[in-house]
Amino acid sequence: MPRLMITKRLFHVQLVLLAGFGSVFLLPHSTKTSPAGIAMTLPRTVGDWIGDDAQVTAKERETLAKDTQFARKVYYNLAGDQVYVSIVLSGDDMTNSIHRPERCLPAQGWSLQASQKRGLQIGNGKTLPLIKLSTFQTFDTFGQRTVVYNVTYYWFIGANEVTSSHLVRTGIDLRDRILHGLDQRWAYLTVAANLSQGVGHPERTEEQTAEMIEKFIQELVPKLRRPDGSALRF
Repeated sequence: MPRLMITKRLFHVQLVLLAGFGSVFLLPHSTKTSPAGIAMTLPRTVGDWIGDDAQVTAKERETLAKDTQFARKVYYNLAGDQVYVSIVLSGDDMTNSIHRPERCLPAQGWSLQASQKRGLQIGNGKTLPLIKLSTFQTFDTFGQRTVVYNVTYYWFIGANEVTSSHLVRTGIDLRDRILHGLDQRWAYLTVAANLSQGVGHPERTEEQTAEMIEKFIQELVPKLRRPDGSALRF
């Protein structure tokens, strides 16, 4: 087949895919919304960790849709580590509630170093799909420059699906709106920690911090529940 014809066909396929994924936000919203796939509560304890409620900033509440819901804690252990956990649940206007952190991190002053797909074993043969982000932020305080490094994991929970992929999530939305007249209600979970190497105790490298967070997620996920009290589906 001539090269020009192949190129044209590939171009047409790309246009169809882009039109399909873009149209999910152009389709009229349904009066029906899927139930939430997760209860908006975080456990007080996770293994050896104890959690305290964390604040939702005024800027977040102003930026996101008014019916967006939040659950947020900072967990501490006896070694002095801290892990930040957040659940953000979209309301009726999903496009103004849920987004990838890659979109908002630069606005918060964070620079993205690397992004990696991860599959984490949770038990009973289940694998949780995750995205791992490595970021940093520079602060100038009284003429002293400080660089803070961070490791963040995130994933999305729908009514019956779990994914870390924005494209997969968009495809599910497209399917549900076209075939079922249903707006999917997604929750966005993040688990993050700053690197303590050179700035705190215990000193942890990025690899050690990632290992700590992944172990925390393995202990956290079995404690999360659907609104009816049943285990998460994934």
